[in-house]
Amino acid sequence: MYESFTAEDRWTRAPQVCCWRGTVVAIATRHADAVDVQFTVNGRTVAIALPCTAWVEHKRRTGTVITDRLAAQIAGRYLKRSIENGYDNGRDIYTMTEAEVFEHMDAVMREAGHTDNLPLLPVGIES
Repeated sequence: MYESFTAEDRWTRAPQVCCWRGTVVAIATRHADAVDVQFTVNGRTVAIALPCTAWVEHKRRTGTVITDRLAAQIAGRYLKRSIENGYDNGRDIYTMTEAEVFEHMDAVMREAGHTDNLPLLPVGIES
């Protein structure tokens, strides 16, 4: 799905090869109330910051947690859409809103059907 993919840049039509590299709690690394999902995009590191409030709100709504596997898919889908829509301007970090987290989560879950169907991390691990 969105842990390893290629997206076409809207403006240059150049392929952007994206691969999940890790998930880091940004409170420790940059004192932000977020979880950074890191990707490489044609070799450069890009972080997608998901607000921690999304974890709290999701738990309140559903009683379940956002797993690392789901967070990677949410952030990857956001990154892919950003590249395809021409919003990737070379920044090192992109910040999602809580509403964007839920929008992309809903789309990922429609595609996957269930969290058990999400790809394993790290990339390349078979079940």
